[in-house]
Amino acid sequence: MSATDRMDKVCSMGEKRIQRKSTAEEIREFTRSLLDDVKALQLMHDRGLIESGIRRIGVEQEMFLVDRDWRPAPVSPSVLERIDDPRITTELGSFNLEANTQPFRFEEDCLRQLETTVSELLDISRAAAREESAEVALVGILPTLRLSDLTLEMMTPEERYYALNEALNRLSGGAYSFYIRGIDELLVKHDSVMLESCNTSFQVHFQVSPAEFPRFYNIAQVLAAPVLAAAVNSPLLFGRRLWRETRIALFEQSVDTRSPIPDLRETHARVSFGTDWVTESVLDIYRQDIGRFQVLLGKHIEEDPLAMVDAGNAPQLQALQLFNSTVYRWNRPCYGVSDGVAHLRIENRVLPSGPTPIDEIANAAFWYGLMAGFLERFEDIRRVMEFGDAKGNFLAAARLGLGAPFTWLGGEEIGARRLIIDQLLEIAAFGLATCGIDEPDIDRYLNVIERRVESRHTGADWMLRSLAGMKGRGTPDERLRALTAAVVARQQDNRPVHEWELAELTESGGWKGSHMVVRHFMTTDIVTVHEDQPVDLVANLMDWNEVRHIPVEDPGHYLIGLITRRTLLRFLASDEARNAEQPVPVGRIMISELITIPPDTPTFEAIELMRKHRISALPVVEAGRLVGIVTERDFMQLAQDLIDKGLTE
Repeated sequence: MSATDRMDKVCSMGEKRIQRKSTAEEIREFTRSLLDDVKALQLMHDRGLIESGIRRIGVEQEMFLVDRDWRPAPVSPSVLERIDDPRITTELGSFNLEANTQPFRFEEDCLRQLETTVSELLDISRAAAREESAEVALVGILPTLRLSDLTLEMMTPEERYYALNEALNRLSGGAYSFYIRGIDELLVKHDSVMLESCNTSFQVHFQVSPAEFPRFYNIAQVLAAPVLAAAVNSPLLFGRRLWRETRIALFEQSVDTRSPIPDLRETHARVSFGTDWVTESVLDIYRQDIGRFQVLLGKHIEEDPLAMVDAGNAPQLQALQLFNSTVYRWNRPCYGVSDGVAHLRIENRVLPSGPTPIDEIANAAFWYGLMAGFLERFEDIRRVMEFGDAKGNFLAAARLGLGAPFTWLGGEEIGARRLIIDQLLEIAAFGLATCGIDEPDIDRYLNVIERRVESRHTGADWMLRSLAGMKGRGTPDERLRALTAAVVARQQDNRPVHEWELAELTESGGWKGSHMVVRHFMTTDIVTVHEDQPVDLVANLMDWNEVRHIPVEDPGHYLIGLITRRTLLRFLASDEARNAEQPVPVGRIMISELITIPPDTPTFEAIELMRKHRISALPVVEAGRLVGIVTERDFMQLAQDLIDKGLTE
């Protein structure tokens, strides 16, 4: 592949020669290089040294690797050893891969070429993954991911990723807190940047001229909401039903290093939609970000960008590119150099991976067409929409998908689905046509969007409907495995998601993988008490909930004791209970010397522990905190399930 066929991959974590930890002096030196790059970019902008008059497009395809049980497979280093193609590379998690297309001129059959290239890269990745007993899954968030999959041991073993993690941890000063509320609720803490690896996206690039960058960028901000609403594909995280595109909330929190500050002070997350329109040039964004965010990663820069500009050459702007790779705007500006010529691109990071290549290219075509169509129709989009409305629409689309209400141009109140069908598809078709895109391709890709939106059958809706159809059958783990298996199976023939049949429980591959460890069937909706609460409460809770064991935890959810029905009855029959004038606290009678297990304990080990110690329940703890409980009743139900399933297989 020649240099003219490449689009520089400058907006990802592509720089490998990063120091694990930079000294204060090295950061200062790097910051000076960063400021020199900004000055050089300003000179290039003023002197017309950045390419104009040509449009190019390209994409980055992120993907998951899953094993035969449809769970994350941390085999990307081994898979890459089997792939002799520089377009396919690592990602943060060792269960992720990323593939990058060459740029295509935005004309004629470019969309078809883009789909062909993405499919080719997927075929290469799939073939190599299968040699490692793995499969490729295209989905914004893998349904079978667990918090225990996100340890540093699962990080791709490269210095740049460790350096990023350490830098973000230094800024955050501790664990990251996550709270997302949808149909269900998720509240967790995690101690590394690995939560970012839960997200895979389909990042779309669009090259623009410097003079038109502000108009195009502002249009991209307006379009983020309706394009996302039509493309949502990530409704689940750790088994919880959250936002239609949970990636948005998760990514914004996964690298948020801010600490609590006085309420009058305004701060900004490294992942953001932005705070206002662009007014002058791409430099508005770079200067704003440098002023708001600390340098995370540093390296010695040999290049003298100012001297290169004075000589009429295009510098790489290495410091600016590296800094920009650690600020994650949903629409991110990118600078690159190809064949000695500098260019600017807008990178759309909104779209999720999947469900299939045709769905992804349809999403891209919809965005490209709207970008071109809006440029023709609106001299200045800022005159017809408030920035706050554009941002609010984006968040509404992430939460609700096609059900989102929008405040649209001129203050019009309209739903996402109606807006797309009544207005935006026509504008997208017009925009693609004005750029010379082949008419059959315009019809093909926009028809995918139209049918998906009309049927309300996005990837997110398909997942939620599939789960609802399996309700009451199998274990939660079995249902999530079936969902993931169905995703992988239906992606093989590249049918768009609106044509997919719902997932069936039988697609999980059988019952065995869902009963090997206790996390797959333990009770997680647990009734608990604190040690200073009255014993009378325990008696009532056991009666109301028909349980025989009540764990005792402290306010931090650390397990400190257990009350069994036998313990309670023994106490109630004692003289102490009969003579007590005041309510007796739980801490007085609880069992404090406990046998516990972690969630990944093999089922048969748990059974043997209960037999050996003659106990009827095992609290399940992770890092000291209570996460579940398994009892004799669970194992009896499990045995019945296995007998029933064994007889039918």
